Amino acid sequence: MAKNLNVMTVLRREQLTPHMVRLYLGGQGFDDFIPAGEQASWDTDIYIKLAFGPDGSPYGGGDFDRKLIRLLPPREQPVLRTYTVRSIDLGAREIAVDFVVHGDEGIAGPWAARVEPGTTIRFLGPGSGYRPRADAPWHLLAADEAGLPALAAALEALPADAIAKVFIEVAGPEDEIALTAPTGADIVWVHRGGAAGEVSDDKAGDNAPLIDAVRDADWLDGEPQVFIHGEAQAVMHNLRAYIRKERGVSAANASISGYWRRGRTEEGFREWKSELRATEEAAGAPA
Repeated sequence: MAKNLNVMTVLRREQLTPHMVRLYLGGQGFDDFIPAGEQASWDTDIYIKLAFGPDGSPYGGGDFDRKLIRLLPPREQPVLRTYTVRSIDLGAREIAVDFVVHGDEGIAGPWAARVEPGTTIRFLGPGSGYRPRADAPWHLLAADEAGLPALAAALEALPADAIAKVFIEVAGPEDEIALTAPTGADIVWVHRGGAAGEVSDDKAGDNAPLIDAVRDADWLDGEPQVFIHGEAQAVMHNLRAYIRKERGVSAANASISGYWRRGRTEEGFREWKSELRATEEAAGAPA
């Protein structure tokens, strides 16, 4: 879990697609951020928890941890939003973080779309937990926009001779981005026809196009290492069961997680995840 408080400065902003903005963060806080160990061993899903005030502006308070902030009055509590670090540049002493932006929806997205260079932002982190294995027979990676930064970082970390089946669900062709991947990676872009939170139920949740794309894909020989992250209903209630139960992929080879849930804030999503975990533990369901 991301615990250490860091402060970095927004260096610049880049518009990747109509709905994706990349911010470059750096400054003195970079020296405190670097994960321990050599760069080659870093996980590819390094994440941070950005801190905002209740009004949506960057949190300006002092040091805190998750237990202490719950004791603050609601009007003073920072609001945390979790984002994957897309890349770390040791030479430039900066990190890149990608944000999905759909107008004024949410807190972090609108902020990222408007923030000016020189603005400071506090965050907890880094935390992490996944890196593609070089010795896996093949890799299965799937994500929506929220999971795309981690998926893109994983593709870049794959060995040159790796075999991978990759499925990425986005609104439309205009939201596709350039990816660096080995020649053995078969990348399929899946278009849902609109923003994930705005399309009708026949294109989201249990009916997300990503589900059929993954289920209909050819299954190769050997147990793959799987990375599937995205909207929780599609991932946790559909694709996880397919991968773990129907295909029999072991927990050690399956990094499957919901990054967000349609119709819920991150706070509500965390509550939902806690409830789901408790229910599954009681029922003995696979992790």
